[in-house]
Amino acid sequence: LAENNEIISNIRDSVINLSESVKDGQKNPEAINFSQGSVSELFPSASVLPAVDSEDCLFASKSGSHGSGVQMLDVYDILPFDNPDGGVWKQGFDITYNENEWNSEPLQVFVVPHSHNDPGWLKTFDDYFRDQTQHILNNMVIKLQEDNRRKFMWSEISYFSKWWDGIDSQKKDAVKRLIKDGQFEIVTGGWVMPDEASPHYFALIDQLIEGHQWLEKNLGVKPKSGWAIDPFGHSPTMAYLLKRAGFSNMLIQRVHYSVKKHFATQKTLEFFWRQNWDLGSSTDILCHMMPFYSYDVPHTCGPDPKICCQFDFKRLPGGRVSCPWRVPPEAIHAGNVQHRAWMILDQYRKKSKLFRTKVLLAPLGDDFRYAESSEWDQQYQNYQKLFDYMNSHPEWHVKAQFGTLSDYFEALRKESNVGEKSSNSFFPVLSGDFFTYADRDHHYWSGYFTSRPFYKRLDRVLESYLRAAEILYSMALVQSSKSEKMSVFPSVDNYKLLTEARRNLGLFQHHDAITGTSKDWVVVDYGTRLFHSIMNLKKVLIDSAHILILKDKGAYNYDMSTPFLKMDDVQSSQDSLPRKTVIKLTSQPRYLLIYNPMEQERLSVVSVNVNSPRVKLLSPLGKPVAVQISAVWDGATTVSHEAYQISFVAHLPPLGLGVYQLLEVQSSEAVLADYNIYLRNSRQEKPDKLFKIKEMQNSVDNIILENSYMKLWFSGMSGLLEVYGKNHQMKVEFAWYGTTSNRDKSGAYLFLPDGDAKPYIFTDPPTIRVAHGRIFSEVVCFFHHVTHTIRLYKVQGLEGQSLEVSNIVDIRGEYNRELAMRISSDINSQNRFYTDLNGYQIQPRLTMSKLPLQANIYPMTTMAYIQDAGVRLTLHSAQSLGVASLKNGQLEVILDRRLMQDDNRGLGQGVQDNKITANIFRFLLERRHGTEVVGFTVWIFLFKNIFSCILQNEEKAPVSFPSLLSHMTSSFLNHPVIPMSTYADSGVPEMLNTFSPLVSSMPCDMHIVNLRTIQSKVNIEPSDEATLILHRKGFDCRFSNRDIGLLCSSTQGKVWVPYLTAETLMFKSNCRSLGSYFSRVVHTIYTFRVIVKFILKAAFHLIKVWICWCVGMTM
Repeated sequence: LAENNEIISNIRDSVINLSESVKDGQKNPEAINFSQGSVSELFPSASVLPAVDSEDCLFASKSGSHGSGVQMLDVYDILPFDNPDGGVWKQGFDITYNENEWNSEPLQVFVVPHSHNDPGWLKTFDDYFRDQTQHILNNMVIKLQEDNRRKFMWSEISYFSKWWDGIDSQKKDAVKRLIKDGQFEIVTGGWVMPDEASPHYFALIDQLIEGHQWLEKNLGVKPKSGWAIDPFGHSPTMAYLLKRAGFSNMLIQRVHYSVKKHFATQKTLEFFWRQNWDLGSSTDILCHMMPFYSYDVPHTCGPDPKICCQFDFKRLPGGRVSCPWRVPPEAIHAGNVQHRAWMILDQYRKKSKLFRTKVLLAPLGDDFRYAESSEWDQQYQNYQKLFDYMNSHPEWHVKAQFGTLSDYFEALRKESNVGEKSSNSFFPVLSGDFFTYADRDHHYWSGYFTSRPFYKRLDRVLESYLRAAEILYSMALVQSSKSEKMSVFPSVDNYKLLTEARRNLGLFQHHDAITGTSKDWVVVDYGTRLFHSIMNLKKVLIDSAHILILKDKGAYNYDMSTPFLKMDDVQSSQDSLPRKTVIKLTSQPRYLLIYNPMEQERLSVVSVNVNSPRVKLLSPLGKPVAVQISAVWDGATTVSHEAYQISFVAHLPPLGLGVYQLLEVQSSEAVLADYNIYLRNSRQEKPDKLFKIKEMQNSVDNIILENSYMKLWFSGMSGLLEVYGKNHQMKVEFAWYGTTSNRDKSGAYLFLPDGDAKPYIFTDPPTIRVAHGRIFSEVVCFFHHVTHTIRLYKVQGLEGQSLEVSNIVDIRGEYNRELAMRISSDINSQNRFYTDLNGYQIQPRLTMSKLPLQANIYPMTTMAYIQDAGVRLTLHSAQSLGVASLKNGQLEVILDRRLMQDDNRGLGQGVQDNKITANIFRFLLERRHGTEVVGFTVWIFLFKNIFSCILQNEEKAPVSFPSLLSHMTSSFLNHPVIPMSTYADSGVPEMLNTFSPLVSSMPCDMHIVNLRTIQSKVNIEPSDEATLILHRKGFDCRFSNRDIGLLCSSTQGKVWVPYLTAETLMFKSNCRSLGSYFSRVVHTIYTFRVIVKFILKAAFHLIKVWICWCVGMTM
């Protein structure tokens, strides 16, 4: 009762506070002080020190998968990674058995027909659908109905939904009957079968939701099992997401052949996969690892591919495919059925010896199989004859049948006495990941971590725009329902654009798309889809901001032909870099809207281009804002006077819009940046008419940049960073990798270098351009293959504590070379470093000398770091790339690859379609508590014994966490602010000073992954429901969180939540009433189903209350 009274009191106080601070969706700007008070005041006077609850620090210190019997770090440590000839199972060993082993309990065999349909690879998505996929599904409906013993599975909803839209109601009813009768199963049910190395968890979740919501709407189906036979390595993040989506089981295939062999000897090919950080067993999901080389028929019935191939009846003589072992299949008839049945049963028995039960899975399929009616007859009829014969001979002690994946797992759980919701000791518990994958020899698939980096970057740009547009659209949708005047808001048209963007982003997560492993023209098709969706999402953002920012909603008028706002940049084609638009100034104010897509209050440096240096900027309160004017350059040394870059510090509300005003004045108080240009041969050109530019020759003297947090020294010859602060050596350099001279060379998938990287050598010193300004200073180095920029912000708070690094890479003229950026430091990292998995969790890595160089490259989605007793150096990345730490104190990232040949993995080409590519990073150096600098000395020796123990424990720990500052740095890098300006400088309706939908910032460790309007049951249009996805992050408090400039705090994860559901909204938990009070578990993703209509009826101050309660604000 006391707890209920407290909740009611909290709700009452919250509503009172809201009613006092909210008026027509606008918070009082005077109360929140979201702007600068004067030209000289760059920063807010309020404290920017976060209040971190001590309880929130406990998770990282306690975390680690307790009771995990198999830790992959230990497995990698003990394996010799040798490759002896295993006989017929080349990468394994000889398998024997006693024929009486099944006398007491027969072998249950589930032959699972399937067809793996890549949504783009050698053909485009549409071409594959036209030529193969639609025929597979059409045949499925016919052939399964011919015999109710037949089974079939499907995974990719991108294809299935396209097929569904084109079939008649009779065929749809037949599919529903087949599903109901258990003959046809949807497995995983995502939009695609995603890669698990490069995608961010936002995109992994989003493509799962898109597929699952489609299934719920059209079939009422809830997938139970995951099926991932082709991703090139496997991430525990995917296992976690499937578990959170309500799955009980999953299957994986592409795992290092040495790991498979080791697991086979230990009978650990089936295990409960537990997250490294799980203190209990709540994340356990039952996982089956396929034991052999591939998922094709020769490698799925048993250990001998020569025999198994003879039971792939598509390869019967006279067909278009045959067995490479030159022994073809035979059609089954009365004269050979006994012999042939015994042959395959022998393989089934041998395969079963690798597992702990007498239940066996034998997949029957391959890429785009069952496209022809004849193959259905060949496979199903011949196998049924084998089954009938086996099952009619009880002395063989076998029961064989067609099955689905769920049929198999149900039988497996029944025999092992493992329930759906709990694990027992029958199967081992495993923690860790399965990177980096090798399928044979030293052929490590670490090349694709970087291949086609231009599109890996474009993927993240789309992802950021999609999340921003989803949130802003959801708020605008509620606003549009408040009056008939606002009902002209293009909610349906924009929802269709959102849906298309979701599906295009989802399509690109496919394991041959984001990986960069498709044909050139297929890459163009993917890129065109991403590009069009980015343009469409900009429209959604503009339309949504328009309706939200108007002070008088009655003045709202939507006209598609005359947009109210325009975006800050434009991209001319799918393979070009974006460029800034130029805002034309007059004496009349031009409004500049800045959207903060993050759920925390934010101080960010914003840069826009204007047509005049005589500029004045006014804050949302109408007060002057300090501005830095920088030159816009045509090349390395020529100033353009067509445009000028202005930069300022914007103070923005969480999920809100700040409204600034730009105007041209006769006398500007803006401060110009100064420039030093270092040239091989200094020229005495006439001075620039505006900027102070000093030209000089390259020199051995250092270039120095500094702010209140750090001081940097750069080489005067190369322009590259050499010293980070007075106490840390940190050298940036570039290097080339070549490819081996052997027959097998690097390609889109494989990285097969010709040894260690060679230094990037320049015969002439590069042109170096150094800018010094009041908001930021930077060093830009112009090399032949890369333009390298390091920018240091001179601001308090988050952005001033790390370095912004960008590389514009162009290796289009190279031959079999790969460009890497290397950071060498004095950090004693030894052989250990840390990379993120999908932006969700950190995985410790060991650089192992027993493995070749290419095996020590790992995927990095958002960050990688090294550390020692005193400091941690984090490389934050705005795109997925391959990363390594090959020597003590080093981090190395592969920026681009140009390969002239195929690597014999099916693509049939190299990677020669390179683009001018922008890679964006941040370097963050953090001190561990107790290692503060006093004068110029770090007093580590005072704590030598303590730190020695800390490092020993960390070296053994299977888990690590970023600091709170590091989390926020990554979030701000990947979700930048979005500037928009009004098209006209006159006739603009009056706007709010700020649009501020949240009462205050969300906790620092709480992230709104998405706020996603749900599709209606009928058409592609919005419903009255929205999806809210929250992620509470675990963080390491041992790294300095003092004076880190975060405008938020931690609150032990306490949030308000309505309508709790499973992650992809298909499994509803017990509903809670609006405003229930929960404490969210650390490192956990939660999804809430919000019924907007209910909230509209229950609340006043619609936008404010709705958003506040939806996002789980602590009142």
